[in-house]
Amino acid sequence: MSGQGVSALYVGRVMHQRLRPRRHRLAYRIYSVLVDIDELPQLHARLRLFSVDRFNLFSFHAADYGDGSGRDLRAQVEALLRVAGLPTGGAIRLLTMPRLLGHVFNPLSVWFCHAPGGELQAMVYEVNNTFGQRHSYLIPVADAAAPVIDQRCDKRMYVSPFNGMDLRYRFRIAAPGESVSIGVSVHDADGAVLNARQDGQRTALSDLALLRVFLTHPLLTLKVVAAIHWQALRLWIKRVPLHPRPAAPERDITIVSTSETP
Repeated sequence: MSGQGVSALYVGRVMHQRLRPRRHRLAYRIYSVLVDIDELPQLHARLRLFSVDRFNLFSFHAADYGDGSGRDLRAQVEALLRVAGLPTGGAIRLLTMPRLLGHVFNPLSVWFCHAPGGELQAMVYEVNNTFGQRHSYLIPVADAAAPVIDQRCDKRMYVSPFNGMDLRYRFRIAAPGESVSIGVSVHDADGAVLNARQDGQRTALSDLALLRVFLTHPLLTLKVVAAIHWQALRLWIKRVPLHPRPAAPERDITIVSTSETP
């Protein structure tokens, strides 16, 4: 990577396609930042339009992730790795949307957790719903050399009133390089119910690049929330059945063993 570090900006598109009980599709442009959490102090010092734990055009706040306390994120992630029986001390990188003018909503943020030797050893999928709840799924990586990481786990947190709880996630990830791809499909006993995919191309994280996406993707974080509610209205009009919201899980993390993922 360049002298500016691993952290980068990824610009691309998101696609959601519901397959059952009614077909429904949407797509929109999006950008994300890949942040190496050890580079946060340098990013704060180097960039004028991006700050850490302070208001700016773009910003990154630790309280938007993990347990929401704002505590050191490396310490939080490494505590989870230890519970999963994995080593600590390697690179920890997060693909997420930054705050824009102080506002953000990330339906999914993805943590890439590396072993001290450098290989990718675990993924953490951090899911937020519009009811203010957050749940994460930590899944060890079975084959770090595979071009696509293919993982599965049972759904533990209510996300949408149009999806029940007896569902299973499948994640297909092409780790960040010159491009990144995050695929998520939702399955029931009869097969896939919903497919979603985010693709992006890497560009250096600079003030010029941030200004460019601000101008070409205006008010993106607000549009994400607006799009969620607009699409919910469209699904309701299509008479997609509603599912009641259960109580939140007792724990905000599910640690999945590799034997559970086939």
